[in-house]
Amino acid sequence: MGFYGKMTALSGAARILRAGMVGLVLVAVAACSTLYRNHGYVPTDADLALVEVGVDTRETVTEKVGRPSASGLLNDVGWFYVQSRWEYRGAFEPREIDRQVVSITFSENGTVQNIERFGLERGKVVPLSRRVTESSVKGLSLIQQLLGSFGRIAPGVITGD
Repeated sequence: MGFYGKMTALSGAARILRAGMVGLVLVAVAACSTLYRNHGYVPTDADLALVEVGVDTRETVTEKVGRPSASGLLNDVGWFYVQSRWEYRGAFEPREIDRQVVSITFSENGTVQNIERFGLERGKVVPLSRRVTESSVKGLSLIQQLLGSFGRIAPGVITGD
């Protein structure tokens, strides 16, 4: 085999190696691309605007916004619609980047008492909107409220964490 034959064989192997490296880089880039997945259902603000506090019942709420993904476990006074958005990035652990919870509570006679929307802000649940007909504090004076919460203050509330 002459000099020209050796160069042709070598350049063919180099091309195959180069194509393999390009393919490997493309596979690595595709594996690291971010995927987003949504789980659950939360009614839109337009759908929730159709629900009237103090008027609608469980049946009419079902017709207007649908059945919830969860309801109150112990006393069934509330319906909870939960939606999460997850980020999947390559081989890393999935991370929840957004969560919304809509809570619809019912009074003892079965009518809507409260509609609240909560979000996830820096890992903490925060209220985004709220519609209430009456106060949840009944028959307690200011001093009774202050003394009643004396032992339940978490250290994070004082330090701002």
